[in-house]
Amino acid sequence: MFKTVGDEVFPFLKQLGTNSTYSQHMKDARFTIPTPALLHKVVDMLDSIPLTDRDTNGDLYEYLLSKIASAGVNGQFRTPRHIIDLMVKMMAPTPTDEICDPACGTAGFLVAASEYIREAHSDALLDAKQRNHFHNSMFHGYDFDSTMLRIGSMNMLLHGIESPDIRYRDSLSEGASGDTARYSLILANPPFAGSLDYESTAQDLLSVAKTKKTELLFVALFLKLLKPGGRAAVIVPDGVLFGSSKAHKDLRRTIVENQKLDAVVKLPSGVFRPYAGVSTAILFFTKTESGGTDEVWFYDVQADGFSLDDKRNAIDANDLPDVLARWQNRDAEKERARTEKSFMVPKADIVAQDYDLSLNRYKEIVYDEVEHRAPLDIITDIEQLEDEIAKGLAELKDLLA
Repeated sequence: MFKTVGDEVFPFLKQLGTNSTYSQHMKDARFTIPTPALLHKVVDMLDSIPLTDRDTNGDLYEYLLSKIASAGVNGQFRTPRHIIDLMVKMMAPTPTDEICDPACGTAGFLVAASEYIREAHSDALLDAKQRNHFHNSMFHGYDFDSTMLRIGSMNMLLHGIESPDIRYRDSLSEGASGDTARYSLILANPPFAGSLDYESTAQDLLSVAKTKKTELLFVALFLKLLKPGGRAAVIVPDGVLFGSSKAHKDLRRTIVENQKLDAVVKLPSGVFRPYAGVSTAILFFTKTESGGTDEVWFYDVQADGFSLDDKRNAIDANDLPDVLARWQNRDAEKERARTEKSFMVPKADIVAQDYDLSLNRYKEIVYDEVEHRAPLDIITDIEQLEDEIAKGLAELKDLLA
């Protein structure tokens, strides 16, 4: 079996979907199971799992991905599936959307979007034109890590997407290139680490944000890639929300004044453990090129259903269902006090704070009033204690005399 899999089965798997992005990324893949015994063990384990439907195949693959216990290079780390699902449900993609993740990694966002559309718009996929769009032109992902491209392509294939556009691209060096104003929805968690030289950064991105910081350049890229009316849900480090550099402020001003900032959802700092302890938030915005920001919805997520330490064990506390429910009924949020987990902030208040988007800038904290005893009462008690101590010492001296 070992020889058959290595010499025949694996080469066949590499060629699935001829001329597809999957076959392109698999051409350099190698069969690396080292021994027949290990292969036999893997086959026995898989044989006990019913793999006849798409859901099981995809779930198994995602389970294996979740066990990758190390962060990637260049600031990459896997986005937890429950965070991806929240973002996808909040964006509610439609069968006519053209969806892009410019830092796709394992293609988790694209897979989740495809599953949402299958469930929420199953009737639309009965139409031949819509079905062709779904399989061939709806999903687009870029990455410059060949291993991630291979994993992402396999992930999409196992979830039943026949020919997604998963391709090699150094997004920040190439910029929007030929994809300017192409996509109607962007879902992303771009890498945060490091900075680039101006010489190696696309000029169209520098025109939006004159900076070397990758987290700002990616937001600039999203603005370039979106078509007018296009929407984005992207994870950013907290520094993007309150950074004081000119580039930070200019980018936030651009989103608030020239586009439509819809929401800022603050995530707890342990969401990405054990890979990273960085504090993050999800930005939701719509590209308009004509403004439109009126009120911005803020939510302070304090629990995501898992412990916030490296173990990330399941717990009962979970704000994510409430985030989705309140997002879907934002009109009712206007009367919420800023002492609550979620509230609306008028654009004028954000402008007055120099476009600071950190939640703590606007959240009001109510301190419990503590009543202290009167100082004279405390002094009286101390004096009584001192009298008792003095009497006790006097009695002790008499006993020792």
